[in-house]
Formats: sequence, structure tokens, C-alpha cells
Amino acid sequence: MVSLPHPSLLHGAVSAPCLCCRKGKDQFDNLEKHTQWGIDVLEKYIKFVKERTEIELSYAKQLRNLSKKYQPKKNSKEEEEYRYTSTRAFLATLNEMNDYAGQHEVISENMTSLITAELTRYVQELKQERKSHFHDGRKAQQHIETCWKQLEASKRRFERDCKEADRAQQYFEKMDADINVTKADVEKARQQAQLRHQMAEDSKAEYSSTLQKFNSEQHEHYYTHIPNIFQKIQEMEERRIVRIGESMKTFAEVDRQVIPIIGKCLDEITKAAESVDHKNDSQMVIEAFKSGFEPPGDVDFEDFTQPMKRTVSESSLSNSRGDGKSEPKFGSKSKGKLWPFIKKNKPPPPPPASASPSAVPNGPQSPKQQKEPLSHRFNEFMTSKPKIHCFRSLKRGLSLKLGAGPEDFSNLPPEQRRKKLQQKVDELNRDIQKEMDSRDALTKMKDVYIKNPQMGDAASVDHRLAELGQNIEKLRLEVQKFEGWLAEVEGRLPARSEQHRRQSGVYEAQNPSGVNSCAQDRESSPDGSYTEEQSQETEMKVPATDFDDEFDDEEPLPTIGTCKALYTFEGQNEGTISVAEGEMLYVIEEDKGDGWTRIRRNEDEEGYVPTSYVEVYLDKNAKDVHKPLQKISE
Repeated sequence: MVSLPHPSLLHGAVSAPCLCCRKGKDQFDNLEKHTQWGIDVLEKYIKFVKERTEIELSYAKQLRNLSKKYQPKKNSKEEEEYRYTSTRAFLATLNEMNDYAGQHEVISENMTSLITAELTRYVQELKQERKSHFHDGRKAQQHIETCWKQLEASKRRFERDCKEADRAQQYFEKMDADINVTKADVEKARQQAQLRHQMAEDSKAEYSSTLQKFNSEQHEHYYTHIPNIFQKIQEMEERRIVRIGESMKTFAEVDRQVIPIIGKCLDEITKAAESVDHKNDSQMVIEAFKSGFEPPGDVDFEDFTQPMKRTVSESSLSNSRGDGKSEPKFGSKSKGKLWPFIKKNKPPPPPPASASPSAVPNGPQSPKQQKEPLSHRFNEFMTSKPKIHCFRSLKRGLSLKLGAGPEDFSNLPPEQRRKKLQQKVDELNRDIQKEMDSRDALTKMKDVYIKNPQMGDAASVDHRLAELGQNIEKLRLEVQKFEGWLAEVEGRLPARSEQHRRQSGVYEAQNPSGVNSCAQDRESSPDGSYTEEQSQETEMKVPATDFDDEFDDEEPLPTIGTCKALYTFEGQNEGTISVAEGEMLYVIEEDKGDGWTRIRRNEDEEGYVPTSYVEVYLDKNAKDVHKPLQKISE
């Protein structure tokens, strides 16, 4: 008889591995979730760094735009403002801010290359490694489950064969105990029972072999494969943690690397701020707006207890008209020609009078007076003849009135005029240098063409070289013209004494000829517009006629009194005359209400001065033009 273990004991022996498999599967699920969470954290950090780089780029762009917005524009008035130390310091700050923005761009670039790009590549590798590890784990899990199913099938087959053998044994014993059963039937039942027992033995052997194999696979699974897979997953997770930590350290190092350069930028801004020199800036303002005028002298006391009688002036005008009446040398047609040129070119009326003599560029002005009737002016025109040095001065007055501004900047104060002329000379010299550079380049090109005719025709640049030569010659003439004006202004800038002025006046009085008078008028012209006669004459070309000779023969206006200069006045405009403080001069025309009085120093020097600059003494019997000033003052 074959004794077999009870099937329930076999079932209990193999139920534990099934529970272990389920627990192992649960652990794989947990690890899979955790590693996926780690990858999500890494991707979140990559996104954080990427957004930081975008912020750095945007910040750098805004800083650059801000710096560019406040940079001075080329060839604009703003460029002149950056001569001062404060504005240069601001310009240095703008430049340093541009470099400061560049460092933020460096931060963005380094973070992108060292963190974002590296971590993105690492995440892809990490995902592949994680997938491989969990694939191996699932494969091992499936293998142990397959072994477990084979063991279960072998166990159930062994159990079934045992039951069949037990039933065959009971049937044989039953047939053997029955006396009515034939011997052949008993033998058949005995053979059947033996067959079933053999099958049970075979199933037992197979089950035993399968069980041993399963136990071996299970041991290999739980003590070798699964621990190895878990170890790899653990190492992968630790590498991820280390990598994210190193990235955070790199995040800080990228910022720390640019701190010295940013510090240098801030140091340069501080240095520029410390270079601001208020004394230098204020001195530059003084130099820029210095006029060159002499300050006026003290204001004399005006005695209003002896009011001026206007009847004296009118009677003197009447007498002068009666005494000085003469027949005109030309007919009504000539009178019509003379009408625009009755008086010497008169300067524009000064601005409203102010409280102090220095409140306006040309000094104080006299208060408005009642204008004389038009008939008085007409009678004066019919009886008096203005003194005009030459027809060229007449053309100069018209050109200044017709033009927007004089070419020689004679409408500016001396110092400002000198600076403008110097700037013009420098600009012309730069233009000459550019033209000369172009000419040298074309000359070299021509030499190359001569040596290598296949490269070009040498004669093709001759026309351009001729043009450049003409341009250079024209520019040199312009430079000579402006340098002449500049030399004239620089010769006048030092303060001249009254004695020098008076000696000059005596010299001019001793040379009253027509041609010399014109030359002296150019020398003493306050606007210096006679340095280049050719350039001035081109403004208005008037054919020379007998009209010029008629003006040269004009008789001077009769004097109507004398005046004493209260302040020094530098005549800068056409038609004005320079006077020194305390100088005595003749009055030939009263103030007509426009704030100007016409005076004469000698026969060849006369012009307008502000009425408030002189003290007028009208002489009722003033008829002699050549009456000495010393006797009049006495």
C-alpha cells in the first residue's frame, strides 16, 4: 500500500508564496509612484530655472532700453549738454547700466546652459533608466508568478491522482471480499488499483520536482533579482537627489560669478558720481555765456529841477533847416531813389527799458518820447543830407536787413561770436580733412588702376579728383575768411582804453578821404562784416552808377547839440557807434521815440547809441559842425 501526504497539508505549504508575490507587487507600485514624483520635482525645478532666465533676459532688455532711451542723440543739442561733469557722470551711469544689463544676460545664458539644458537631458536619461528598472522588476515578478502557477498545477494533478488511486484501492478490496465475483474481475480490479497507484507516484515525483524548482526560483527572486532591482532604483533616486542639489548650488554660483563685475559697475558709477565738479560746471557756464561787454559805469545823478525845454529843440531844428537849406543836386527821380536811404542804417529799436543799464544786451534805454509829426521828418529830409561813407556800407545794411543773420555772427556778443567763429573754422577744417582723405583714397585707386588696367579705368576717377580739388580750394577760402573774422574779434576782445579809442578817433578824423573812410569803417565796424569784401558784396550786387558819387559828395548833417557818454557802449550792429564812458560827442539827430540818438565823433565817424547811454545838451545856436568839444563842454 502506498501512503501519501494529505492534500490539505500540501495546500497549506504553498499558500505563503502567493501572499509574498502580492506584497512584492505592491512595493513595486509604491516605488514606481515615488520615482515618478521625483522626476516631477526635477521637471518643476527645470521650469523654475527657465522662468528665472526669462526674467533675467527681460530685465536686461529693459535696462538696455532704459539706457538707450536716455543716451544723447547724435548731432543734437543734448550732445552739447554732456560737456558738464554732472551730465558726463550721468552718461557714465548709463554706460555702466548697459554693462550691468549684460551681466544679467550672462546669468541667463549660464543658467540655461549649465542647469536647464543639463537637467533636461538628465531627465530624459532618468526616465529611460527608470523604465528599464521597472521593466526588469515586472519581468521577475511575472517569472515567479509563472513558476507559482506551474507548482499549483502540479499539486492539483498530484492530488487528483491520489484520490483516483484511493478509489481504485477501495474498489479492489471490495471486489476481493465478494465471493460472488469471479477471479478475473478481481484480477482486473487489482491491476486497475496498481495503475492508479503508479500514476499517483509519478504525479508525486513531478510535484516534488516542481516544488523544488519553485523554491529555488523563489529564493533567487527574493534574495537576488528583486534586491538588485531595488538597489538600482535606489541608486537612481539618490543620483537624482544629488543632481538637483548640485543644480541648486550651480544656481547660486552663477549669480556669485557675476557679482565682482556688477560690483565694478557700481564702483564705476560711484567714481563717476565723485567726479562731479560743481566749480568746473559753473565755470563752463560762465565761459559759454560770457558776452565780452564791459560793465557799465556808475549812474550819474539826474537833476530834474531844470526841465528840458522841447521848444529849444524845435527851434534849433527850424534854424538848422533854415540855415542849412540848399538846392538839391538831383531831380525828383533822384529823390525817389534817395528815399529808402535818407538815414544811415538804423538799428532795430531796443526792448522796453529796464531798471538797470545791464538788463539788456546793449545797455539801458531812454524812456519813450512823443514822436515828431511826419511833416518835421519830411522837412528834415528835404533840407539835410545824411553822411554815407560809401555805397558798399549801404549794400551791407540792406543785406543784413534782408538776410536772416550775418555770416560773420556780428549779431552776437564778442565772446559768443569768437566761439561761433572758432567752431565754424574747426568744422571747415574737418570738412577739408575729409575731402583730402577722399582725394588720397581716389589717388591710390587711380595708381592701382594704372598698374592693373583690368581692374578699372584710371581716367574714370579724374573728374572726381578735380571736383575734390575744387571743393578743398573753396573750403580753404572759407577758412581764410572766417579766420580773418576770428583774428579781428580776438584782436578786439582785450579791453581797449579810452585813450586808445580817442586816438583812433583823431586818426580817423585826420584821414577823411572817401576810400580811407570806407576802409576805416571796416576796421572799426562792430560786427566785423567787412573782413571779406567779396563774400559780402555777393549778397546784393548793385551796379555802380552816378548814384554812388552823389552820396560821396553829401554834406554832413548839422549838429544840434552835444552829449556826454554815461556808459561805455560797444556798437555791435550795423549803424551803431562805439563810445567810451565820459566821452563828449556831437548830437546830429534827437531820439525820435525809438530809444536811439544819432551822434558824431568827427566828420567821418557817426552812428546811433542808446539814448539812456548819453546825456544830451541841446544847443539852440548850434550851427558849426566843427565846433570844439572842449569849448562846448565848458
